[in-house]
Amino acid sequence: MSASLAAPEGDLDLIFVALADPVRRALVARLALGDATVGELAEPFEVTQQAISHHVGVLRRSGLVEQRREGTRRPCRLSVDRLSLLGSWVDDQRRAWNDRLDALEQHLR
Repeated sequence: MSASLAAPEGDLDLIFVALADPVRRALVARLALGDATVGELAEPFEVTQQAISHHVGVLRRSGLVEQRREGTRRPCRLSVDRLSLLGSWVDDQRRAWNDRLDALEQHLR
């Protein structure tokens, strides 16, 4: 069974909800380049650090972002496992639709 089929449906729901916001997608893209603090994540945006902190909280609850303590810093890190879960689901959907379209093509011939 693929990882996406084994994953609880709620996990994918949380990930999709988290990625529905363009700011959160931008934060995920930034964290794909490396770890960053909330302050560093907030720099390119014209929103408050508090707003970015809220977005990071949504990403943390979805499991896409992990945050740890390093002295007084709290860097955020992208959770590749959670992104892989999403990628597996998308791959499964692509395969299923390709199979359906192939079957339709065969039927039409």
